[in-house]
Amino acid sequence: MTGTSSYILEVDKLITSFETDRGMLRAVDQVSFVVPEGKTVGIVGESGCGKSVTAMSIVRLLPQPAGKILGGRILFKGLDLIHASDAEIRRVRGGEIGVIFQEPMSALNPIHRIGRQVAEVFRLHQKISKKDAWDAATEMLQLVRIPAPEKRMLDYPHHLSGGMRQRIVIALALACRPALVIADEPTTALDVTVQAQILDLIARLQSEMQMSMILITHDLGVIAETCDEVVVMYAGRVVERASVDELFAHPLHAYTRGLLHSIPTLGTRSKSLLNTIPGRVASLADHSHGCRFCQRLGRVPASTLGRPLYAEVSPAHWVETCPDCYQP
Repeated sequence: MTGTSSYILEVDKLITSFETDRGMLRAVDQVSFVVPEGKTVGIVGESGCGKSVTAMSIVRLLPQPAGKILGGRILFKGLDLIHASDAEIRRVRGGEIGVIFQEPMSALNPIHRIGRQVAEVFRLHQKISKKDAWDAATEMLQLVRIPAPEKRMLDYPHHLSGGMRQRIVIALALACRPALVIADEPTTALDVTVQAQILDLIARLQSEMQMSMILITHDLGVIAETCDEVVVMYAGRVVERASVDELFAHPLHAYTRGLLHSIPTLGTRSKSLLNTIPGRVASLADHSHGCRFCQRLGRVPASTLGRPLYAEVSPAHWVETCPDCYQP
């Protein structure tokens, strides 16, 4: 980590664990990456690789009392969020860092009207009157292209479609014009057409508001279209990090190459089997201390005993240099 002011967020050797019946299990294992000012950083990987836990660690929204941050630093505009007071975190979360959650029905309160939930953000962070907060919330719904926003302010979440609910969640995240937005699988469970609309909306608002963004997804196609840099996570670790152009042109880790080879292309024959990565992500309790992708592929113990060095192998291109997985 360089500490340069061009980074709005620096995550340095973050360790997040969960207390279970089998002891403390590490879900995020010394994860490091940076988010430059005004840029979009994509975090990609299969389910269970620690993407969402990393995001929730940044804003300290881990399940309690089980979730614990055990090490590392998270610097947001110079403030260490791990050691920040509860009051500081409440000020930052929702005010300077917005979160777009992946499941809008879980993010929205089913017993409160939409208007009350959006207006509450303004009331908490800007200390304005109820009327001004209501007017600001109505304007926010209009900004995210909700039709008839005055009417929708009086609706409950179950009155709206999935795409409309996701727009409400975006309105909640962006209400206070945050400097950084964390979008955690923002198009999950939406059909392809609505997904494209939501991604276009997020990109437009990001450009208008000059925000930085962390986009969490399992879709490398989305990464290619929307991100400037990409972080590839596997089994709680970052195995590769680079600019999008560099990563797609020169993937160096076997896991990254496996993800790229799994993407269907225009030349893929109809009804043909798609490429897949053999095996599956190990459970937290079974993670190897060494190379976890070697563990997945059942390679000999020599590859899995010691943790590979995570190094910058070319300018701004970082990779976990396991001798069996790193392919320069």
